Amino acid sequence: MVEGGVTKADKTEFTECWKTTWKTPYIMKLALSAGFGGLLFGYDTGVISGALLYIRDEFPEVDRKTWLQETIVSTAVAGAIIGAAFGGWINDRFGRKLSILVADVLFFVGAIVMAFAPAPWMIIIGRIFVGLGVGMASMTAPLYISEASPARIRGALVSTNGLLITGGQFLSYLINLAFTHAPGTWRWMLGVAGIPAVVQFVLMLSLPESPRWLYRQNKVEEARYILERIYPADEVEDELNALKESVEAEKADEQSIGDSLLEKVRGALSNAVVRRGLYAGVTVQVAQQFSGINTVMYYSPMIVQFAGFASNKTAMALSLITSGLNAVGSIISMTLVDRYGRRRLMIVSMFGIITCLVVLSIVLFQAASHSPKINQFESTHFAINATCPSYLSAPNPVSWNCMSCLKAECGFCANGANEYSPGACLALTTDLKASCREQHRTWFKDGCPSRFGFLAVSLLGLYIISYSPGMGTVPWIVNSEIYPLRYRGIGGGMAAVANWVSNLIVSETFLTLTKALGSAGTFLLFAAVCVIGLICIYWFVPETKGLPFEEVEEMLKVGYKPKAFRTKSKGDTGNA
Repeated sequence: MVEGGVTKADKTEFTECWKTTWKTPYIMKLALSAGFGGLLFGYDTGVISGALLYIRDEFPEVDRKTWLQETIVSTAVAGAIIGAAFGGWINDRFGRKLSILVADVLFFVGAIVMAFAPAPWMIIIGRIFVGLGVGMASMTAPLYISEASPARIRGALVSTNGLLITGGQFLSYLINLAFTHAPGTWRWMLGVAGIPAVVQFVLMLSLPESPRWLYRQNKVEEARYILERIYPADEVEDELNALKESVEAEKADEQSIGDSLLEKVRGALSNAVVRRGLYAGVTVQVAQQFSGINTVMYYSPMIVQFAGFASNKTAMALSLITSGLNAVGSIISMTLVDRYGRRRLMIVSMFGIITCLVVLSIVLFQAASHSPKINQFESTHFAINATCPSYLSAPNPVSWNCMSCLKAECGFCANGANEYSPGACLALTTDLKASCREQHRTWFKDGCPSRFGFLAVSLLGLYIISYSPGMGTVPWIVNSEIYPLRYRGIGGGMAAVANWVSNLIVSETFLTLTKALGSAGTFLLFAAVCVIGLICIYWFVPETKGLPFEEVEEMLKVGYKPKAFRTKSKGDTGNA
């Protein structure tokens, strides 16, 4: 998974979940209706990867300006940061149900604005609306599900939200592929997101508010009525008492650490245990994003084109593999995290990520080095004024290959008989692109023909397999366990902000980096950052598997050190 919380759930809990929801379908209705937010979250973060290819085709200024492509992608992330911040306030002030309804309206408005956008700036406005919805959904959907679920199956039901996020991303790639030949292509891809938003809006109108929020608002009888629909009759009173104790404890904590956001942040940072928890929590969230995962999710078809596949449809079809592997990895993680532990899973995951990124960099470098040469005669005689201006003025044009041509912001028209043979380096215009294709030749502008293409895509798949079960889901689990109870909300919130900001930095700079360093250099840079992330995870992040929250707090009081660097003491059993 890319963003959003995941609550761990073991096999027993899933078995109990099926039994309980079979007897009480209303519980599943609550969970799935709210879980549509996760589906929309996943769809809207994944759909832009394919839509961007066709937006570039329709608007030449987007194709020419790397920063404009990055802005179209990353404004949704910027909107999500704001949406998450305001979503927390709306959640507390007006309730979880209203927050989900507002998110649906934002999703719908954003989808319509993008579908009918006459210019790139309108797409950006639509992406901001969608981002606001993503930010609100990312925190509200799991919160609503957890508060409206029986405690014994809460983890399993909240996990469905995580699965729906990766499922939404996979669905977005399928939808992208389905509309490749439809009139309007990208407009349909982006506009389809309005349909599940309407469905969820209608479903949520018939559902109640969270019983926990109602109790906090002193609407005890309404809370009781909802609990009666969720729990067996003989458990309702016990759950109401438990809810009362929990809400009273929460209010007491608010009085002790302050009610305003500033007071909570100040209190958290002045507490040594929370600071050490934040070292671990923020480390894993930042490492997750700087592993480069969202460059793959947001720009996957373009990365496939860097590897040598010029066709938009082929690029999206191959990208579907990475999205599918990400969804499968989320399921695998749920079976491994309680067996092998959080720390071990992340460290193994990081070793796999670094290996895949380094090998991928080598493959992409080899592909660039062995790209087809430029045929000087064809380049100068293809058509009148067709030759790439930089090629004509180059001091040594004989040394040019396809990659030299693309770096000069020109297009490469591959040899008709064999695309690996020398081809023509031409000016980057729509007319010349059409002329090249009319001769049944392939036009390249993002990557060059390469015999290494399938190897690069295979490594991308291995990268996802390494990432998803470990760094994809475990950072969120660590953040749900590492903070003292009274600081869990503010600690998790600060780590989530670090995640979104890192996401924004990566998505806003990826294409600029590929232009400056090349695709091989960019992935090598990510590998280097991952090495730093691995060292930080090894040094700052303790193992929390199977530990009660009190034990985690006690461990952080004395400060965590890896086993190899601890001073041995009597009875020291700590974790590695």
